[in-house]
Amino acid sequence: MARTEAIHDPLPRAQATSRPESWTDVTVIGAGPTGLACAIEAQRLGFKVMVIDKGCLVNSIFHYPANMTFFTTPELLEIGDLPFNSANMKPTRQEALEYYRNVAQHYRLNVHQYEWVKTVTGEDGNFRVTTTDRGGKIHDYRTRKVILATGYYDLPNYMSIPGEDLQKVFHYYHEPHPYYDTDVVVIGGKNSAAIAALELWRHGARVTLVHRGAGMHAHVKYWIKPDIENRIKNGEIAAFFNSSVLAITPDSVLLNTPEGERSIHNDFVFALTGYHPDYDFLQSLGIELSSEQCRPMCDPETLESNVPGLYVAGVIVAGSRTNEIFIENGRFHGQLIAADLKQKLGAGTR
Repeated sequence: MARTEAIHDPLPRAQATSRPESWTDVTVIGAGPTGLACAIEAQRLGFKVMVIDKGCLVNSIFHYPANMTFFTTPELLEIGDLPFNSANMKPTRQEALEYYRNVAQHYRLNVHQYEWVKTVTGEDGNFRVTTTDRGGKIHDYRTRKVILATGYYDLPNYMSIPGEDLQKVFHYYHEPHPYYDTDVVVIGGKNSAAIAALELWRHGARVTLVHRGAGMHAHVKYWIKPDIENRIKNGEIAAFFNSSVLAITPDSVLLNTPEGERSIHNDFVFALTGYHPDYDFLQSLGIELSSEQCRPMCDPETLESNVPGLYVAGVIVAGSRTNEIFIENGRFHGQLIAADLKQKLGAGTR
């Protein structure tokens, strides 16, 4: 059961239609595409909805590489039945940011940016959500239902090696210019590592790629995989496969390779080793996770978790298998949840 406390509702039943401004029918935690889709579907039913995010609108997409191109086509990123118009067959990060801003404006979504949810207490029908903003101010909200769409991109998978906390080590890659004429190590073998290695090399960095696998991952985008493999084959990007990083120092990186340990000169490290959902936060709410894949216990038809009134949506539904749910399929979670909200709450009065 949830780690909750009983909250007495100071409003009598007769005042149920005149709740204070801090009261909503549905609070969505996470303003990514899935969270926005959930808010839209609930709002369409007439419910009063609030969305809270500790970062900006679609914060994860904002932190993607500046020049990133999506693997999918524009229509598969659409939410709220609003068309995603793009000049390209595959949309760019910049186009996606503009599209989701337009969606939020079109539906007049009540989005609270830069508020970090600290606790969710109470019970089904009467939850209390407490947040802090950038200035440290505490905000308290009351809501009948909570939808968790917190994603996974905020928490990197750390390697737990000496030197990982040095200022020269980054777990996100944005753009190549600051690394011109420097020695850069990129750790990883999936899309983010391949994109970073190629962009850094093309903008004048001396790049070494380190990956524990025997080669680049099979899921690397089809137009990127041959590019990175050819750069490695030609010796333009150095690569150590079946290898790992043992330690990072201010001016070097120590590798464990099939030929033994090797130290190479280094100025910057991009440890692009993946990300994971905030399991601790989910468990603090009383949500049970599967032992192997940390999947939250929920009804697959409604996505309501084992805690009544708390729903899960988006990639966190897949637990550690973050490659199972993307915007393309997570955007439909809002419809499942909204159908259950309609049945349990009836018609909204927003």
